[in-house]
Amino acid sequence: MQLIHLARDPRPSGPGDRCAQSALSGVIGAIGDPGFAEAGLAELNRWLPLCWWSIYTLHDGAPPDLHAHARVGDAPDGTGAAWRAYRGSLYRRDATFAAARPLAAEGSTAMLHWRASEIPSDHRAAIYSAHGLRERLSIAAAMPGQGLLAINLYRHQRQAALEADAIEAVGRMAQPLLACVRKHIALRARETAAAGSALDTLTTRERQVCERLLKGWTQEGVAVDLGLTPATVKTYRDRAFRKLGIRSRHQLPAAVAPRVAAH
Repeated sequence: MQLIHLARDPRPSGPGDRCAQSALSGVIGAIGDPGFAEAGLAELNRWLPLCWWSIYTLHDGAPPDLHAHARVGDAPDGTGAAWRAYRGSLYRRDATFAAARPLAAEGSTAMLHWRASEIPSDHRAAIYSAHGLRERLSIAAAMPGQGLLAINLYRHQRQAALEADAIEAVGRMAQPLLACVRKHIALRARETAAAGSALDTLTTRERQVCERLLKGWTQEGVAVDLGLTPATVKTYRDRAFRKLGIRSRHQLPAAVAPRVAAH
Protein backbone atom coordinates (compact mmCIF):
# COMPACT_ATOMS: atom_id res chain seq x y z
CA MET A 1 0.00 0.00 0.00
CA GLN A 2 1.19 3.49 -0.85
CA LEU A 3 0.07 6.47 1.24
CA ILE A 4 0.47 9.92 -0.31
CA HIS A 5 -0.05 13.13 1.66
CA LEU A 6 -1.41 15.60 -0.88
CA ALA A 7 -0.52 19.26 -1.20
CA ARG A 8 -3.32 21.71 -0.55
CA ASP A 9 -2.78 23.67 -3.78
CA PRO A 10 -0.88 21.58 -6.34
CA ARG A 11 -0.01 23.22 -9.64
CA PRO A 12 -0.56 21.69 -13.08
CA SER A 13 2.72 20.69 -14.69
CA GLY A 14 2.18 19.78 -18.34
CA PRO A 15 -0.03 18.67 -21.25
CA GLY A 16 -1.30 15.66 -19.31
CA ASP A 17 -2.67 17.94 -16.64
CA ARG A 18 -4.38 20.09 -19.25
CA CYS A 19 -6.18 16.93 -20.40
CA ALA A 20 -7.08 16.25 -16.76
CA GLN A 21 -8.46 19.78 -16.42
CA SER A 22 -10.63 19.23 -19.49
CA ALA A 23 -12.01 16.04 -17.95
CA LEU A 24 -12.57 17.88 -14.69
CA SER A 25 -14.58 20.51 -16.54
CA GLY A 26 -16.89 17.72 -17.66
CA VAL A 27 -17.24 16.50 -14.08
CA ILE A 28 -18.13 20.04 -13.00
CA GLY A 29 -20.83 20.13 -15.67
CA ALA A 30 -22.44 17.01 -14.19
CA ILE A 31 -22.60 18.31 -10.59
CA GLY A 32 -26.10 18.03 -9.19
CA ASP A 33 -27.41 15.84 -12.01
CA PRO A 34 -29.02 12.45 -11.26
CA GLY A 35 -26.55 10.92 -13.74
CA PHE A 36 -23.47 12.41 -12.07
CA ALA A 37 -21.91 9.01 -11.34
CA GLU A 38 -22.01 7.80 -14.95
CA ALA A 39 -21.18 11.17 -16.53
CA GLY A 40 -18.40 11.95 -14.08
CA LEU A 41 -16.69 8.61 -14.60
CA ALA A 42 -17.01 8.90 -18.38
CA GLU A 43 -15.26 12.28 -18.23
CA LEU A 44 -12.46 10.99 -16.00
CA ASN A 45 -12.04 7.99 -18.27
CA ARG A 46 -11.23 10.28 -21.20
CA TRP A 47 -8.11 11.28 -19.28
CA LEU A 48 -7.32 8.22 -17.15
CA PRO A 49 -8.65 4.81 -18.24
CA LEU A 50 -10.62 3.21 -15.40
CA CYS A 51 -13.29 0.53 -15.04
CA TRP A 52 -15.23 1.63 -11.93
CA TRP A 53 -15.48 4.37 -9.40
CA SER A 54 -17.35 4.62 -6.11
CA ILE A 55 -17.90 7.49 -3.70
CA TYR A 56 -18.93 6.89 -0.11
CA THR A 57 -18.59 8.22 3.41
CA LEU A 58 -17.20 6.01 6.16
CA HIS A 59 -18.43 6.46 9.73
CA ASP A 60 -17.21 5.25 13.10
CA GLY A 61 -19.57 2.59 14.38
CA ALA A 62 -22.15 2.90 11.59
CA PRO A 63 -22.55 1.60 8.04
CA PRO A 64 -21.05 3.71 5.24
CA ASP A 65 -23.20 5.93 3.02
CA LEU A 66 -22.97 5.45 -0.75
CA HIS A 67 -23.13 8.64 -2.81
CA ALA A 68 -22.34 7.34 -6.30
CA HIS A 69 -21.00 4.36 -8.18
CA ALA A 70 -20.62 3.54 -11.85
CA ARG A 71 -18.65 1.52 -14.36
CA VAL A 72 -17.28 2.41 -17.78
CA GLY A 73 -16.08 0.38 -20.74
CA ASP A 74 -16.62 -3.30 -21.29
CA ALA A 75 -15.86 -4.47 -17.75
CA PRO A 76 -18.88 -6.20 -16.15
CA ASP A 77 -20.87 -3.90 -13.88
CA GLY A 78 -20.29 -5.43 -10.48
CA THR A 79 -20.42 -2.14 -8.61
CA GLY A 80 -23.78 -2.90 -6.98
CA ALA A 81 -22.77 -6.41 -5.91
CA ALA A 82 -19.45 -5.13 -4.58
CA TRP A 83 -21.20 -2.44 -2.54
CA ARG A 84 -23.64 -5.01 -1.19
CA ALA A 85 -20.74 -7.16 0.02
CA TYR A 86 -18.88 -4.18 1.48
CA ARG A 87 -21.80 -2.60 3.30
CA GLY A 88 -23.07 -5.98 4.44
CA SER A 89 -20.08 -6.70 6.66
CA LEU A 90 -16.69 -5.96 5.10
CA TYR A 91 -16.68 -2.31 6.15
CA ARG A 92 -16.51 -3.40 9.79
CA ARG A 93 -13.10 -5.00 9.20
CA ASP A 94 -11.81 -2.62 6.55
CA ALA A 95 -8.47 -1.18 7.64
CA THR A 96 -7.48 0.03 4.18
CA PHE A 97 -8.32 3.63 5.09
CA ALA A 98 -6.66 3.56 8.53
CA ALA A 99 -3.54 5.41 7.40
CA ALA A 100 -5.63 8.25 5.94
CA ARG A 101 -7.72 8.92 9.04
CA PRO A 102 -5.07 10.86 11.03
CA LEU A 103 -4.38 13.09 8.04
CA ALA A 104 -8.09 13.68 7.49
CA ALA A 105 -8.50 14.58 11.17
CA GLU A 106 -5.89 17.30 10.66
CA GLY A 107 -7.79 18.66 7.67
CA SER A 108 -5.44 17.16 5.09
CA THR A 109 -6.19 15.02 2.07
CA ALA A 110 -4.57 11.65 1.51
CA MET A 111 -4.33 9.29 -1.42
CA LEU A 112 -4.04 5.54 -0.95
CA HIS A 113 -2.95 3.12 -3.65
CA TRP A 114 -3.81 -0.53 -2.99
CA ARG A 115 -3.01 -3.43 -5.29
CA ALA A 116 -5.48 -6.29 -5.08
CA SER A 117 -2.76 -8.59 -3.76
CA GLU A 118 -2.30 -6.29 -0.75
CA ILE A 119 -5.97 -6.25 0.27
CA PRO A 120 -6.88 -8.56 3.22
CA SER A 121 -8.00 -11.97 2.00
CA ASP A 122 -11.75 -11.85 2.75
CA HIS A 123 -12.09 -8.34 1.31
CA ARG A 124 -9.98 -9.31 -1.71
CA ALA A 125 -12.00 -12.46 -2.41
CA ALA A 126 -15.43 -10.81 -2.15
CA ILE A 127 -14.65 -7.76 -4.29
CA TYR A 128 -11.31 -7.75 -6.10
CA SER A 129 -11.03 -11.41 -7.10
CA ALA A 130 -14.77 -11.77 -7.66
CA HIS A 131 -14.87 -8.86 -10.12
CA GLY A 132 -11.40 -9.00 -11.64
CA LEU A 133 -10.14 -5.76 -10.11
CA ARG A 134 -6.43 -5.05 -10.29
CA GLU A 135 -6.09 -2.08 -7.96
CA ARG A 136 -7.77 0.84 -6.23
CA LEU A 137 -6.62 4.44 -5.94
CA SER A 138 -8.54 6.30 -3.24
CA ILE A 139 -8.71 10.01 -2.43
CA ALA A 140 -9.68 10.38 1.23
CA ALA A 141 -10.58 13.50 3.20
CA ALA A 142 -12.85 14.54 6.03
CA MET A 143 -16.51 15.15 5.30
CA PRO A 144 -17.16 17.78 8.00
CA GLY A 145 -19.47 16.46 10.68
CA GLN A 146 -20.05 13.20 8.81
CA GLY A 147 -16.98 11.00 8.53
CA LEU A 148 -14.29 10.11 5.99
CA LEU A 149 -15.16 10.75 2.36
CA ALA A 150 -13.56 8.35 -0.11
CA ILE A 151 -13.40 8.70 -3.89
CA ASN A 152 -12.29 5.32 -5.20
CA LEU A 153 -10.91 4.74 -8.70
CA TYR A 154 -10.53 1.14 -9.90
CA ARG A 155 -8.69 -0.63 -12.69
CA HIS A 156 -9.57 -4.05 -14.06
CA GLN A 157 -7.11 -6.89 -14.54
CA ARG A 158 -7.45 -6.40 -18.30
CA GLN A 159 -6.06 -2.87 -17.89
CA ALA A 160 -2.43 -1.95 -17.29
CA ALA A 161 -1.36 -1.15 -13.75
CA LEU A 162 -1.29 2.50 -12.74
CA GLU A 163 2.18 3.96 -13.19
CA ALA A 164 3.81 6.48 -10.88
CA ASP A 165 3.24 9.46 -13.18
CA ALA A 166 -0.49 8.64 -13.45
CA ILE A 167 -0.80 8.42 -9.67
CA GLU A 168 0.99 11.75 -9.30
CA ALA A 169 -1.34 13.32 -11.87
CA VAL A 170 -4.39 12.12 -9.93
CA GLY A 171 -2.85 13.66 -6.84
CA ARG A 172 -2.61 17.04 -8.55
CA MET A 173 -6.29 16.87 -9.52
CA ALA A 174 -7.50 15.44 -6.21
CA GLN A 175 -8.45 18.72 -4.51
CA PRO A 176 -10.67 20.06 -7.32
CA LEU A 177 -12.22 16.60 -7.78
CA LEU A 178 -13.00 16.51 -4.06
CA ALA A 179 -14.59 19.95 -4.33
CA CYS A 180 -16.80 18.71 -7.18
CA VAL A 181 -17.90 15.63 -5.26
CA ARG A 182 -18.61 17.58 -2.07
CA LYS A 183 -20.67 20.11 -4.00
CA HIS A 184 -22.63 17.36 -5.72
CA ILE A 185 -23.36 15.63 -2.41
CA ALA A 186 -24.46 18.91 -0.82
CA LEU A 187 -26.74 19.81 -3.73
CA ARG A 188 -28.41 16.41 -3.79
CA ALA A 189 -28.84 16.49 -0.02
CA ARG A 190 -30.50 19.93 -0.15
CA GLU A 191 -32.76 18.84 -2.98
CA THR A 192 -33.79 15.74 -1.06
CA ALA A 193 -34.43 17.76 2.11
CA ALA A 194 -36.42 20.40 0.24
CA ALA A 195 -38.48 17.70 -1.42
CA GLY A 196 -39.54 16.38 1.96
CA SER A 197 -43.03 17.87 2.04
CA ALA A 198 -43.72 16.71 -1.52
CA LEU A 199 -42.97 13.19 -0.38
CA ASP A 200 -45.14 13.33 2.73
CA THR A 201 -47.98 11.51 0.98
CA LEU A 202 -45.76 8.44 0.50
CA THR A 203 -45.19 5.51 2.81
CA THR A 204 -41.84 5.29 4.59
CA ARG A 205 -40.40 2.84 2.07
CA GLU A 206 -41.72 4.75 -0.93
CA ARG A 207 -40.18 7.91 0.44
CA GLN A 208 -36.84 6.21 1.16
CA VAL A 209 -36.70 4.96 -2.41
CA CYS A 210 -37.54 8.37 -3.89
CA GLU A 211 -35.05 10.17 -1.67
CA ARG A 212 -32.28 7.94 -2.98
CA LEU A 213 -33.40 8.30 -6.57
CA LEU A 214 -33.22 12.07 -6.11
CA LYS A 215 -29.59 11.63 -5.06
CA GLY A 216 -28.91 9.92 -8.37
CA TRP A 217 -28.67 6.36 -7.04
CA THR A 218 -29.32 3.42 -9.32
CA GLN A 219 -32.18 1.04 -8.54
CA GLU A 220 -29.64 -1.61 -7.55
CA GLY A 221 -27.85 0.84 -5.27
CA VAL A 222 -31.15 1.69 -3.55
CA ALA A 223 -31.82 -2.03 -3.09
CA VAL A 224 -28.42 -2.60 -1.50
CA ASP A 225 -28.75 0.37 0.84
CA LEU A 226 -32.24 -0.55 2.03
CA GLY A 227 -31.66 -4.30 2.17
CA LEU A 228 -34.32 -5.00 -0.46
CA THR A 229 -34.37 -6.80 -3.79
CA PRO A 230 -34.31 -4.68 -6.96
CA ALA A 231 -37.79 -5.98 -7.77
CA THR A 232 -39.12 -4.77 -4.43
CA VAL A 233 -37.51 -1.38 -4.97
CA LYS A 234 -39.24 -1.19 -8.36
CA THR A 235 -42.58 -1.94 -6.70
CA TYR A 236 -42.14 0.89 -4.17
CA ARG A 237 -40.88 3.20 -6.91
CA ASP A 238 -43.87 2.52 -9.14
CA ARG A 239 -46.33 3.05 -6.27
CA ALA A 240 -44.65 6.34 -5.38
CA PHE A 241 -44.64 7.54 -8.97
CA ARG A 242 -48.37 6.84 -9.30
CA LYS A 243 -49.06 8.90 -6.19
CA LEU A 244 -46.89 11.74 -7.51
CA GLY A 245 -48.45 11.58 -10.96
CA ILE A 246 -45.24 10.80 -12.83
CA ARG A 247 -44.01 7.93 -14.98
CA SER A 248 -40.20 8.04 -14.81
CA ARG A 249 -37.39 9.00 -12.45
CA HIS A 250 -36.47 11.88 -14.77
CA GLN A 251 -39.76 13.53 -13.83
CA LEU A 252 -39.15 13.17 -10.10
CA PRO A 253 -37.19 16.44 -9.54
CA ALA A 254 -39.85 18.41 -11.42
CA ALA A 255 -42.60 16.71 -9.41
CA VAL A 256 -41.18 18.09 -6.18
CA ALA A 257 -39.91 21.40 -7.61
CA PRO A 258 -43.02 23.51 -6.83
CA ARG A 259 -42.81 22.57 -3.19
CA VAL A 260 -39.05 23.02 -3.16
CA ALA A 261 -39.55 26.64 -4.16
CA ALA A 262 -41.81 27.19 -1.17
CA HIS A 263 -39.09 26.34 1.34
